[in-house]
Amino acid sequence: MKVILINGSPHKNGCTYTALCEIAGELNKNGVETEIFQLGSEAIPGCGGCGLCFENNKCKKDDIVNEFAELAKTADGFVFGSPVHFASAGGKITSFMDRLFYFARADFANKPATAIVSCRRGGASAAFDQLNKYFSISNMPIVSSQYWNQVHGSNPEQVKQDLEGMQTMRRLGANMAWLLKCIEAGKKAGVKIPEAEPWQRTDFIR
Repeated sequence: MKVILINGSPHKNGCTYTALCEIAGELNKNGVETEIFQLGSEAIPGCGGCGLCFENNKCKKDDIVNEFAELAKTADGFVFGSPVHFASAGGKITSFMDRLFYFARADFANKPATAIVSCRRGGASAAFDQLNKYFSISNMPIVSSQYWNQVHGSNPEQVKQDLEGMQTMRRLGANMAWLLKCIEAGKKAGVKIPEAEPWQRTDFIR
């Protein structure tokens, strides 16, 4: 079993990374392979709404989004991490997830996911709610912890001093590992994934 943890911060080894490492350590302790995927400091353009991804099953902007979409096929679960910017997820990970889930949503169905956020002081719960909406529209089981998945601090050392936040990360990793093992046991026992009905797509005027 493998979980990919996405660092949506431009800082490779910053606060978000520190929280993700705490989760990864707990997953590893429970026999789950992990990989931290760095979005890096380069800009990620937002979705242009062209719709070509539905024809080609990839975005026409051939960048890190397509790279991750292929890598994600090898994973059993995901942790998306972001810093908090103005009580929202960072612009980089927002553009990344907008495009990724627009064309590759079916590849994520029935795979557990969770989000974690890192902030100096406030806005964490709003950013956390924003990220969870990608999972809840994609048939993905959402993994929770003992508190909302957030850590506080202006630098990695301060994040490590957030004892409750770090404990929340560890519990999150343990819960993710437990759910993955339950899903694997269910497969071996012959429990089938729910069959999807044809999508009844409507809007508010018809």
